[in-house]
Amino acid sequence: MNILIFGPNGSGKGTQGAKVQEKYKIAHVESGGIFRKNIKGGTELGKKAKEYIDRGDLVPDDITIPMILDRLKEDDCKKGWLLDGFPRNKVQAETLAKALKDAGIELNYVIEIMLDRQIAKERIMGRRLCANDNNHPNHIAFEAIKPVEKDGKLVCRVCGGDLSARADDQDEVAIGKRHDIYYDTKTGTMAAVNFFKGIDGPKVISVDGSAGIKEVLDSIMKELD
Repeated sequence: MNILIFGPNGSGKGTQGAKVQEKYKIAHVESGGIFRKNIKGGTELGKKAKEYIDRGDLVPDDITIPMILDRLKEDDCKKGWLLDGFPRNKVQAETLAKALKDAGIELNYVIEIMLDRQIAKERIMGRRLCANDNNHPNHIAFEAIKPVEKDGKLVCRVCGGDLSARADDQDEVAIGKRHDIYYDTKTGTMAAVNFFKGIDGPKVISVDGSAGIKEVLDSIMKELD
């Protein structure tokens, strides 16, 4: 089972992707991890990518996609994979689809987690980190994981620890730039999703990301099973 997963920052894409990967015992392939592995390993593609990164430029697709294909051919991907973080625009989607076809690698599913842009922004800004354990879920917008109030301040709902917000989670300009790319239906990530909806091959699963974590997961699993 080979899967692409899409969703704007704040949609819970990482959470849902991890649960899908765990259930089906497939490899989780994250584009950023591929870059880091190639650069650290000193591969030819990694060296070329580093030159662009060091200059502050985007790594061209003719370097990125071969790195992704090499990763998808590794042993742990033989039983399937879930690719997260790529493609980010329509051109990359078209190029990746052709590269997969040429390599004889079948794409079975495309998961799209849909979420209103304003809600996505509020979700990002509502995340809180526990000083004792970052894995303790706390979010001021979700009743199920809302922090508790103690002595006039909000504390971790799990352990009572102090809470903080990541600086980038409170940067509305940075959030807006990331969402500008994702919600662009002409050339951006939404255009990439729509490209896959218009071709033969993968089944596109579109789910409402405004529901709870379990409800979203159930909607995805129902289509995958």
